[in-house]
Amino acid sequence: MITKFDSLYAGHVDMTDIGYGGMPVNDRKFDNDHLITAYSKAEAIAKTLDANGFDTMWMAEHHFQPEGYECIPNLIMLNVHLAHLTKNIKFGCGFNIAPMWHPLRLAEDYATADILTNGRVIFGVGRGYHTREVETFGSNITDQDANREEFEEAVDIIFKAFNNESFSHQGKYYTLPPEVPYRGYTLKELTLVPRPKTLPVECWQPIQGGTQRALDFMVKHGIKGILGGGVAEGGVMDSIMTGYRDALVRGGKTDAQLGEGLSVGFHFHLAPTVEQAIKESKSFYEENLKMFGPLRLHRGLTDEQIEIMGDPRRAPDGGLPSIEDAVKSQAFLAGPPERIIEQLKSVEKEYPALERIGVSHPMGTPQSVITEQLEWFGKEVMPAFKGKVGANA
Repeated sequence: MITKFDSLYAGHVDMTDIGYGGMPVNDRKFDNDHLITAYSKAEAIAKTLDANGFDTMWMAEHHFQPEGYECIPNLIMLNVHLAHLTKNIKFGCGFNIAPMWHPLRLAEDYATADILTNGRVIFGVGRGYHTREVETFGSNITDQDANREEFEEAVDIIFKAFNNESFSHQGKYYTLPPEVPYRGYTLKELTLVPRPKTLPVECWQPIQGGTQRALDFMVKHGIKGILGGGVAEGGVMDSIMTGYRDALVRGGKTDAQLGEGLSVGFHFHLAPTVEQAIKESKSFYEENLKMFGPLRLHRGLTDEQIEIMGDPRRAPDGGLPSIEDAVKSQAFLAGPPERIIEQLKSVEKEYPALERIGVSHPMGTPQSVITEQLEWFGKEVMPAFKGKVGANA
C-alpha cells in the first residue's frame, strides 16, 4: 500500500530556450552566479515539500556541469543545511557516487549528518554515469567491470565501518588499515568516529539494468531500490519488480512480496486536462531527454536518434521519443488529480507491497512551476492514499 511520497530535485537551474528545438546541451553554459541558484531553488523546494506532507526530498551528487543540469556536488552538506530550515521532511542522498569517494570519508560524513539532523538524512549509493566526473576523480567508468568492482568494495567497507565497533579490510583496491606503526603498536583495526546514531543505516540505490549480481549485492547489505523518474524513464518496470523480489527470496526472505523494498518514480504535471498538461510540460520532457539520452539512460535510443537530438534543426521532426507516448505508457503522469490518483491506484493494486512513490519534474522545469505543482499534488493527490504523511505532521 502506498503510504509515502518523495520527490527528486537533481539540481538544475532555471533555463530558457529548452526542448528539442532549443539550445543544444553542449552549447549551454551559465556563469557562477546563476549556477549557485540551484541552492536557493533547493531551499524553496524543500520548504514546499515539508509543508505539504512529503516524506523525503532526494537530490543528486554531480560535478563539473556549467551547463546547469546537475549542480550539487556535496549532498550531505546541503542536506544538513536543508534539515535545519525544515521541520519534518527527510533528505535522501540520491546518490553518493561511491567510486569517487574514499569509502571511509563518505562513511564519516554521512554519520556526522545523521547525528546533526537526528536521523533525517537517508544514505544512498550509486556507481555513476558521467565519464567527465568519475574519471576526473581518478576512478573507472569507461571500464564498467572495474567500476563495479570499485563500487562493491567501497560499499562493503562503508557497511563494515557502520556496523562494527572496529574493523579491518583487505581487498583489491583498499587495505584498511595499512599496517604501519602508530604510537608504539602496529595498526590492525580501525574505528569509525563517529558511527551513525541511526542503525541499521537505511540505504537506497538506483536500479538501471537490474542484473542478478547487482540485485543480490543490494540484498546482501539491505539496500533498497529506486527505479525510474529521474535520469531514467519513469514508471513501473515489472522485470525489476520481479527481479528484486526474487533477490530477496534468494537472500533468505522467503515471504518477500512484489514491490517490497522499492520506490517507483514518475515525472508528472497536473493540469485540468491531459492535453493542457502535455502542452505545458512538453519542452521540459524534451530537455530532460536531450540531457540524458546521449548518456544511454533512456532505453531504446538509436545512435541516429542521439545524433539528431543534438541538432535543434532536425530534432523537432526527427522521430524522437515524445511526451505523448510517455503519457500513454504512464511513464509520465499528466492531467487532472483524479486521473493521476487512478493511475497510482492501479500501481498500488498490482504491487501491494509497494509503499513509496517518487514524483518529480524533468530538467528545465522552473522553480515556480515545481513548487506550484508539488503543492497541488500534496493537496489533491496524496490525501487519496491511506497512511500518507500528513501536511505539517
